Amino acid sequence: MRYDDEFLLFDGGMGTMLQERGLKAGSIPELYNISNPQIIKNIHKEYVDSGCDVITANTFGASRHKLAGKSTPDEVISAGVRLAKESGAKYTALDIGPTGALLKPLGTMSFDEAYSLFEEQVKAGAKAGADLIIIETMSDLLETKAAILAAKENCSLPVFATMTFDSDGRTFLGTDPKTAAIVLSSLGVDGAGVNCSLGPEELFPIVKEFVKYSKVPVIVQPNAGLPVIENGYTVFKITPDEFAESIKKMLPLGVSVVGGCCGTTPAHIAKLKKLIDGKKPYAREITSQSFITSWQKTVTLDNSTAIIGERINPTGKKKLKEALKARDYDYIIGEAISQQEAGADILDVNAGLPDIDEAKTLTEIIAEIQSVSHLPLQIDSTDPSAVEAAVRSYNGKPIINSVNGKEESLSTILPIVKKYGTAVVALTLDEDGIPDKAEKRLEIAEKILNRALSMGIPKEDIFIDCLVLTASTNQETVIQTLKAITLVKSKLGLKTVLGVSNVSFGLPAREVINSAFLAAAFGAGLDMPILNPLSEEYMKVVDAFKVLNNEDKGSVKFIEKYASVPKESGSQMEISDDLGNVILSGRKGAAQSIVKELLKSESVFDIINNRFIPALDIVGEKYEKGEFFLPQLMASAEVVKEGFAVLKEGKESTFTKGSGDILLATVKGDIHDIGKNIVKMLLENYGYNIKDLGRDVSPEAIVNAATQDDIKLVGLSALMTHTVKSMEETIKLLKESGANCKVMVGGAVLNEDYARMIGADFYAKDAAQAAKVASEVFKEK
Repeated sequence: MRYDDEFLLFDGGMGTMLQERGLKAGSIPELYNISNPQIIKNIHKEYVDSGCDVITANTFGASRHKLAGKSTPDEVISAGVRLAKESGAKYTALDIGPTGALLKPLGTMSFDEAYSLFEEQVKAGAKAGADLIIIETMSDLLETKAAILAAKENCSLPVFATMTFDSDGRTFLGTDPKTAAIVLSSLGVDGAGVNCSLGPEELFPIVKEFVKYSKVPVIVQPNAGLPVIENGYTVFKITPDEFAESIKKMLPLGVSVVGGCCGTTPAHIAKLKKLIDGKKPYAREITSQSFITSWQKTVTLDNSTAIIGERINPTGKKKLKEALKARDYDYIIGEAISQQEAGADILDVNAGLPDIDEAKTLTEIIAEIQSVSHLPLQIDSTDPSAVEAAVRSYNGKPIINSVNGKEESLSTILPIVKKYGTAVVALTLDEDGIPDKAEKRLEIAEKILNRALSMGIPKEDIFIDCLVLTASTNQETVIQTLKAITLVKSKLGLKTVLGVSNVSFGLPAREVINSAFLAAAFGAGLDMPILNPLSEEYMKVVDAFKVLNNEDKGSVKFIEKYASVPKESGSQMEISDDLGNVILSGRKGAAQSIVKELLKSESVFDIINNRFIPALDIVGEKYEKGEFFLPQLMASAEVVKEGFAVLKEGKESTFTKGSGDILLATVKGDIHDIGKNIVKMLLENYGYNIKDLGRDVSPEAIVNAATQDDIKLVGLSALMTHTVKSMEETIKLLKESGANCKVMVGGAVLNEDYARMIGADFYAKDAAQAAKVASEVFKEK
């Protein structure tokens, strides 16, 4: 199968084709592999006849979680792959979609549970004879990683992965195309790209950005526009000719794998076949820049200085040691947030204490930090098992700190770097220790580089730490460190990293020594100092260097920060414990003590109306502006939830039912309840009483609950196009029953026009908008 220097053509939509053949709203499409195999085979055959190379088996939702006991993944996938192959497919792809659940710490499903679901699907698909795997329509980068690892660890088939992006240019959970392309490429997939989401015209800027940063062939499978309802059916308006014309504009970007998603038909694919037939993909220049990412932010290390915050390391820190032993992660989260606010670009995370389970603790800390901070992390441990556990469930592309020139280190750490596509800090020491001379340190750096390159680890992912010893006992070697940095930069062309504060250990006025050494190290070529960003003295050196190094263009940031220098307040900047700031920063562990103190002087409803609600409004505004993303939104809601728990202690009667009762449900046939659950969390923290009917709820059950409890606002959710019909039927039944309520709807396949067509009163594109709708409905109360 060639897809790097030849075009590869996938098929188009399955769900809309099945609707035309009688698939009822609420039915599970994958069960047609068992109950209506000829229909599935005929659809596949139509796509084969249209000229596609790859037939995607009807297995998108064939996970144990989604099948919900109605069949088994093995049975459905075996039948699905067989039908695709029997249709005459040149290649058959096992199709894997999202689990339908939100992963921790945002949701309830663990990384390992998601991996287990994907593992079952992969094994069944490989056993059935699939030729490749397509992981598609993913919105959670961490869930995508779980699926990729499950595929690569349980079979040898080529793996493609595509994500779905919203109109704001990010996934549902806030990942941008650049970050997605970098992370998916680093994980070693054979192709990566974009599917579903929007129409091809709307996807163009997303694809353009994705192509710039993907190191693997890029796949694009758009929808045939956004869906509308005509005569009770979901239809897509973009014609085959329009679809092909839009895809044509993407080909010069370097896209080499194309196909269709929702609403596309064999006619659309036939037009794509005609478009690419006899042609070769456009040549694409692949970037070799150094990147580190979280799930939502990429730090570019070329031609820029990146500050690595050092404060989450228990060495010499009594409070942090106590927090680690007590699993007091709020203290650690506070350290992460304070460093982020002080200007750190990356955070070093170390949990190395002898009397704790380091692998478990490090993994838990990273998950907690990633739920509130957008910064990429450097995973710092001397234990290879702890390193692997942490990077496995890390959401993004991290740095591993560290590998060194010892054979034991090279043979244990570099395979982890390669497998998980991380970057790595390489220490210039070996079995003989740290060399005195710069030239010997350069030799060790070159040894590590060559070993990494031989394993397929890219040069741009190797960062060299030339190591500095304290000037109090090794004064003569300090200059050798600076010389080694210059040699590594000039001879090897590698990025450099350095723990700056080591140089002053055992000396007085450490900030004075450290600041001078930092400036000298910058002059020698240091790219990434590891330091305390809460030190104003260090950050002054950093800010000044960025001006002198032409990073702070026009000195804009320097002037903004220093033109009016505030009154000196000491060298440490501490995060405020004000409740509003705690909510904004997502520090749920700090909320209870603050609320208890506030209750001494403020009433319950003063705290709700003057503290909780204004803070949540700010969170909502930041979310709408793209300054906050879903994890921050949920973290802030969790803080308020903790605060509400304190307010309710012994005062349950104060929170009477009826002031704002809202019913939520995912409609019949749809088991995706991520969006609904997020809306529920936020609305509860605005003080509304939520009755959650769950997922796959019949219209009759929704009507009965709404009328019985005199509900004033009903929220309906649907993710799949074929379940929107259930939503329309539910709205119709609510109106026919005379229920005295308004209806708001939301879900990936909906928009304002679509909501209006199915009779909804409101469309809420996200949880923040749902809160505004609720405020409007209940404004009189």
